[in-house]
Amino acid sequence: MTPPVSSPSILTFGEAMAMFVADDPGELATVEHFHRRLAGADNNVAIGLARLGFHVAWMSRVGSDSFGQFIRQALEAEGIDSRHIHTDAQHPTGLLFKERAEGGADPKVTYFRRGSAASHLCIEDATGIDFPALTHLHATGITPALSESAAQLTRHLMEQASRAGVSISFDPNLRPSLWPSEAIMRDTLNALASLADWVLPGLSEGRLLTGQETPEAIADFYLQQGVKAVIIKLGPEGSYYRGILGGELESFTLPGQPVANVVDTVGAGDGFAVGAISALLDGLPPQAALNRGNLVGAQAVQVVGDMEGLPTRKVLEQLEQH
Repeated sequence: MTPPVSSPSILTFGEAMAMFVADDPGELATVEHFHRRLAGADNNVAIGLARLGFHVAWMSRVGSDSFGQFIRQALEAEGIDSRHIHTDAQHPTGLLFKERAEGGADPKVTYFRRGSAASHLCIEDATGIDFPALTHLHATGITPALSESAAQLTRHLMEQASRAGVSISFDPNLRPSLWPSEAIMRDTLNALASLADWVLPGLSEGRLLTGQETPEAIADFYLQQGVKAVIIKLGPEGSYYRGILGGELESFTLPGQPVANVVDTVGAGDGFAVGAISALLDGLPPQAALNRGNLVGAQAVQVVGDMEGLPTRKVLEQLEQH
């Protein structure tokens, strides 16, 4: 695909995987039929923002295999700028298999990602990124968990974006099993969070990373490191905002959107991030950003896939009018 002439205004990066979702409930060992979909927190956010009309690029490595080809084609079909997706002929594309959960339970997931192409991301992969053309960079804590070189790349991208005056959002998206230890995870992610403008942890993530209990104390931990705003995801209870606005400290909690039928909770946090980040980039106040985050997060949990529920701009406008 020939990339658009203009440089992308938003950059996300990380690992996408081919995901096989069980057609029927039950343990994966007993399931015979699966549907293939796309998985990856960073690209979920990229897709969500692209559907809302932003020019988004996603940077990664994929294998020179059929799954890598599937990921590239799936993202391009969503309007993602693919100029920074590198094909790695030496390493495979990651895979995962996901149970079909019932009653809103978190589905069990089995990963095959060790040594994947994306785990070999490195600073050299950032060559060619036009940082002055960017308006926003979105990072998660998953990419630095993949490998030391991927962690170096994450810091490099956030530092370069910051120097270029680009706004930065950071979602810790904790994956403890990928880290050598909890202490290394905590220290690495808190250092990266301090480079961001907006930090978006879940409440349990914030508690684990900061050692604080309340949303206020968790937010203050990051505000004291120079972060402009902390937005804490409270699940069905909604979300909490604390940040500096017009020189004043502002904080509030916004209740969640009611969902009658929760189908799959995976992707809810990414949906929230799409809503909140897009609203802030649209120039809306924090109250509207959290409302949109809650709204899009609620859409995400009503479908089987991780990103199938993310709305277009037209659908979002209809949701916001109700």
